Amino acid sequence: MNSSYVPGIDNPHDIGLSPSPVPRAVQRVFMALLIAAFLIAAIFALTEHWRRATFLLGCALVWLSVVRGICDSRVLGVFSVRSRSFDTLFTLFIGGLMAFLAVSVDPLGS
Repeated sequence: MNSSYVPGIDNPHDIGLSPSPVPRAVQRVFMALLIAAFLIAAIFALTEHWRRATFLLGCALVWLSVVRGICDSRVLGVFSVRSRSFDTLFTLFIGGLMAFLAVSVDPLGS
């Protein structure tokens, strides 16, 4: 067992994974970009720009799949749910599907 693993705090699926080669400061910038995209998508949704909100949320989930693949679970916090490979594939699929649907649906009034 990894000596730096803290039960109840760390993701148990990441036991034995090597730390990310990306510096911690860069990982935090990646997370800040992700949170900014979520906030902007929420603003779009609140202002009733549903297609933009859905597209941006889909893109944010695709970005999350990239971030999950290269960042440590301690930096990701609650975005690190299951194993790195499952989280990466799941968010890539759902985000890609959301972005595709947002782009492919014909807008009303055009």
